[in-house]
Amino acid sequence: MAQDTAQQAPTAPATPARALLPLILPALVVGVGASLLLLGVEAAAEQLQDVLWQDLPDALGVGRYSALWMLVVLTSTGVLVGLVVWKVPGHAGPDPATIGLNAPVLPPAVLPGLLLATALMLAGGPSLGPENPVIAVNAGLAFWLGRRLFPRSPGEGWVALAEAATIGALFGTPVAAALIVSEALAGRAVRGPLWDSVFAPLAAGAAGAITTTVVAEPAFDLHLPPFGQPGWSDLLAALVVASVAALLGMCAVHAFPYVHGGFARLRHPMLALPVGGLVLGLLGALGGHLTLFKGLEEVEELARDPDGWSAGEFTTMAVVKLAALVVAASCGFRGGRIFPSVFVGTAFGLGAHALVPAVQPALGVAAGVLGVLLAITRQGWVSLFTAAVLVSSPAILALLCIASLPAWLLVTGRPQMQLRADGTSVR
Repeated sequence: MAQDTAQQAPTAPATPARALLPLILPALVVGVGASLLLLGVEAAAEQLQDVLWQDLPDALGVGRYSALWMLVVLTSTGVLVGLVVWKVPGHAGPDPATIGLNAPVLPPAVLPGLLLATALMLAGGPSLGPENPVIAVNAGLAFWLGRRLFPRSPGEGWVALAEAATIGALFGTPVAAALIVSEALAGRAVRGPLWDSVFAPLAAGAAGAITTTVVAEPAFDLHLPPFGQPGWSDLLAALVVASVAALLGMCAVHAFPYVHGGFARLRHPMLALPVGGLVLGLLGALGGHLTLFKGLEEVEELARDPDGWSAGEFTTMAVVKLAALVVAASCGFRGGRIFPSVFVGTAFGLGAHALVPAVQPALGVAAGVLGVLLAITRQGWVSLFTAAVLVSSPAILALLCIASLPAWLLVTGRPQMQLRADGTSVR
């Protein structure tokens, strides 16, 4: 017994409180700043979106979401973003197909062009969200300012604060930030208690979430019909919907390097992005205006009338949105993949309800979102959190945890929706 005890690895001591206390103020500053930058980009994009999709078509006497106007606006968005990528210093950062939520630290000169490209994308209608580029901008600013003000501080600490702050601001809660940080730390050798490592990022995430909540009052609950006591049929439905949704997401993942390679052959952003915009316009004409943009407002519209479309219509919207996500991420638009994936999972889950009415809408949506996000992001905790928060039903959480197991087996160890510099998929 004594020998076994002696062979145990020594436990790293906990960080004393006096070492953690000085981290609170920088974390709060980064959290508030990251949230305000995100809200500013989204507000500017919304103003431009109103001009592009309401004021201009009304003035020209064209249908706001007619097929012609979708083609014009999305192709024009490709031209404008292509100009930014081509001419603005820094070229709006690296190829977005090669980066995920954990973005590299970019030089300050790159960040204005990346913000401009992101705002134009959000306003113009491509199926991407703001998360990846805004995280990259916040991380770059926090790293640059932090190292200038505190030269001896570790740069990776500022990056972690910015990432957590932006995730907290995006979801309006620090829980998502804590889950992402914990998942990232799971692959590293962490010294001391986990909460010592997540203390400062959690503070930054909380500051970002509170700022967003006070300023914008975000709400993710879709107010679907309440889910009652779960039964065996609900467990079966969750397992099937989540697994099939994960397989649907994997179709996009496997297509991603081929679609990206096709656009890469065009060899210039002023070709790839306008052509990508044209393809997105055609997809929008096929799937309808609900398949445009990042997808959060459109998800709310679907949820307001879960029986308002047939199973075929829901499935068409899910497939078109997924195809639009692949095209937008492949041709060079700057944006993230979480929010469009939420739309895909929601449409798929409501399609399952329309096909089999015994599948309750809340369960179908939660399981569909879980499966698609697991395939697209490989972020297990965030997938579970996002799926659960959309329906605000504690009874569904246990079903989602069980449904995540077969869905995870379908996606783990397989190609991810992120590419290396040579165009091959990250695993």
